[in-house]
Amino acid sequence: MRRREFITLLGALTIAGPPAADAQMAAGKPARVGLFASDNPVMGPATDAFLDELRRAGFVEGQNLTVDRRSTAQDSTAFQVQAAEMVRTNSDVLVALGSEPVLQACMQASRTLPIVFVAINYDPIARGYVRSLAAPGGNATGVFLRQTELAEKQVELLTQAFPDRTRLAVFWDAISADQFAAASQRAILLGLEIQSYKMEHPPYDIAKVYRNVSDGGANSVLVLSSQFIAQQRDQIVEHAINQRLPTMFIFKAYVDAGGLLSYGANNKAMYRQGAVYVVKILRGAKPVDLPVEQPTTYELAVNLRTAKAIGVELPTSILLRADEVIE
Repeated sequence: MRRREFITLLGALTIAGPPAADAQMAAGKPARVGLFASDNPVMGPATDAFLDELRRAGFVEGQNLTVDRRSTAQDSTAFQVQAAEMVRTNSDVLVALGSEPVLQACMQASRTLPIVFVAINYDPIARGYVRSLAAPGGNATGVFLRQTELAEKQVELLTQAFPDRTRLAVFWDAISADQFAAASQRAILLGLEIQSYKMEHPPYDIAKVYRNVSDGGANSVLVLSSQFIAQQRDQIVEHAINQRLPTMFIFKAYVDAGGLLSYGANNKAMYRQGAVYVVKILRGAKPVDLPVEQPTTYELAVNLRTAKAIGVELPTSILLRADEVIE
């Protein structure tokens, strides 16, 4: 049941404009976007929302828009080669949706071509890609999701939902190392015992990880954000249910697939925000004049079918706070 679904429409309102993308049409050539995006089951639907937002603004593939789309499920060398190719083929803007190596490759390819990012698993300010939220100061701007703060909040919510479960297993990898540090610090302050499960060499051996969790005696799980973890969403959810482990995730796409709880940004709305920047740039704006934004829509999702399947009961306080409850 949705209680604040209308909020996710706000991003669309900010780019209301003429049905045709006037600037590019006037120039007599299609706009060209070099897009790095994921097609995994968690972020793939958000990428679709990104492209839909461009259509809403009047940029339609096959008419006045060409999208050179590349997968983020590659190594950094491939990103560098592809970003350089996008620059050579006269892309009007490069788009880096996802992890840091993609933005890094785009920045290496050009320091003048406009770049729009949605920074999910890294801090673009701390890493030096932009100067600040208010003044990015270069050719890149976009949306920044502060995952470390969300990781702390996820631990708090999991503790509030299950105060008697004090042995917390945390799934993470190199991409989510900052999140793990933040989550661990918060967990220790809350009196939890942390069991660290760092996953390496994707695709990860999820069955082995859960065997180790069983041996370690953890009674709840936190799954942190990473594109490689997201690729194995269904396996992670299935094992959590089979082992009757209450599990917290970052995006609602996990709960849609049977995960128990999630708290984080609405990833579709967040990617639509990124599309807003692309539209503004294609219509003549410069990245240096567009402050970096943070997501505006966050959601707590709960799957009551899963709660019943694993034999747990969620407190009323959590259910009342939930933006969506799957029954």
